[in-house]
Amino acid sequence: MLRLETLGKTFSTGMQALAHVTLSVRPAEILAVVGGSGCGKSTLLRLIAGLDQPSTGRIDLDGEAITAPHPAIGIVFQEPRLLAWLTVAQNIGFGIAHLPRAEREARVASALERIGLAGHGDRWPRQLSGGQAQRVALARALVARPRVLLLDEPFSALDAFTRADLQDHLLSLWAEARPTLVLVTHDIDEALLLADRVVVMQSHPGRVAALLSVELDRPRAPGTNDFEALKRQILNVLGPGRRHAAVPAAAE
Repeated sequence: MLRLETLGKTFSTGMQALAHVTLSVRPAEILAVVGGSGCGKSTLLRLIAGLDQPSTGRIDLDGEAITAPHPAIGIVFQEPRLLAWLTVAQNIGFGIAHLPRAEREARVASALERIGLAGHGDRWPRQLSGGQAQRVALARALVARPRVLLLDEPFSALDAFTRADLQDHLLSLWAEARPTLVLVTHDIDEALLLADRVVVMQSHPGRVAALLSVELDRPRAPGTNDFEALKRQILNVLGPGRRHAAVPAAAE
């Protein structure tokens, strides 16, 4: 279990990004974090990843304190961040170089098959579309078999059709190994399509304003009564001044 206990973060400028964040994330759960810009969502993810240190509180994974990057915690950023001088296959296998060659190659081949790029491992990142590059980034994170995978708005730069395809693809990849996923997103529809629970954050300082369970069968579709009722709950928590920052870009 991933546990955040009274987590707080104040930067050297005196700006308090997070205050009193307490959460428990269950194994294999998909947890989405939504909120307006400046509510500390990405800061929260960086703290869980061990890329930054909290000012107060602590983060535990199965009872072990997280104080630095940990092999059991992977992260996917908004941009794919592929290494231009490595092929697709080499990018996917970058984080498992310590494994025996046969196992490494088997994992990479399996990952290429799962992301629909079998036979394209020798391509270069510059030859990929945006959606393909983000698939490779997901495969690179999952091939190491992390217990927790953090996703920082991984589909925000993609067009609506590619984003929908990758949302389905993420669920398919998750279903195989069922790691714990923590997804930061501005898109309420995306959160409700993917997550088991949704954390709604407010700012000044960043804090948890609500935690909603999404008890809807998958696959889900916007427009159903239950889906739209949950969406209205989230919008009500965000308040009128923040709603525009937490809806899909296409709807703005």
